[in-house]
Amino acid sequence: MSMTAEQAEWFAQTVTRLVDNVGEAVLGKERVIRLTVTALLAEGHVLFEDAPGTGKTSLARALAATVQGSHSRIQFTPDLLPGDVTGVTIYDQKTQAFEFHRGPVFATIVLADEINRASPKTQSALLEVMEESRVTVDGTTHDVGRPFMVLATQNPIEQAGTYRLPEAQLDRFLIKTSIGYPDAAATVRLLSGATVRDRSAALDPVITTKALREMADLATTVHVEDAVLEYVAVLAERTRQAAQTRLGVSVRGAMAMVRAAKVWAAADGRPYVLPDDIKELAPAVWTHRFVLDPEAEFSGATAEEVLAEVIAAVPAPQHRAGVPG
Repeated sequence: MSMTAEQAEWFAQTVTRLVDNVGEAVLGKERVIRLTVTALLAEGHVLFEDAPGTGKTSLARALAATVQGSHSRIQFTPDLLPGDVTGVTIYDQKTQAFEFHRGPVFATIVLADEINRASPKTQSALLEVMEESRVTVDGTTHDVGRPFMVLATQNPIEQAGTYRLPEAQLDRFLIKTSIGYPDAAATVRLLSGATVRDRSAALDPVITTKALREMADLATTVHVEDAVLEYVAVLAERTRQAAQTRLGVSVRGAMAMVRAAKVWAAADGRPYVLPDDIKELAPAVWTHRFVLDPEAEFSGATAEEVLAEVIAAVPAPQHRAGVPG
């Protein structure tokens, strides 16, 4: 059953309330917040590439407070072990039984700070939980529950002592974006309230985690025409065929686009996806999945430029027969 126009209108109003509430703690960053909320409702994860001090922790806390969920922060360092992320099984001498102690990954919103500073072995501990929302420790599987989202950060400036994220892990992030520094007006507002260390602590919840799960399920009913699906498939294929790329958008990346576009459309009050939704989301959803050819990269090519060329070369579908409403 497809989403109705009335449901789409309610969905859009609720997303606006969520974005506005988070915006009370993260000033002047409506688009970034909207992208993050889109990822949450599409049950995906977000990678922030930002310098320190731009509000990533505040965003994670504000989002958790807004959806009445839990929040945890993992500071990734070279000596961090997989068990420090997922949890460990410890023998209890009193009960003479092994007991699982949950790690910080068991939370609604998990902030993986400076993820590229941990070893590949520790980074890989996140792979299963990001993909399947569960971890396996000593042969036993533990669900982290719904909703669940990882907000990972990496510093684009300091590369000493870091481990580049493998393509397989980058592909598991639905969206990659950057918060960036606030504009002058937002900076003045922040400075005027400098004595308030955590703006998210004052936020009231807008929605429960149960209602958020229902919204995520509702978003999956947004209609997507076959022509739009073909448009996504062709774009993904063209990114793989581009002369400047060694690796383009995978099938997982194309599926991620459809999930994100459904939420984006519903958040705009529409029960159907338009080609413009794909174009709007493409930089955030796809560019981090590219691996450029070394010669093209040396020549100054960027993933954003390659994607823009592909989108310009592929005509968007115009026919809208069968679209509800």
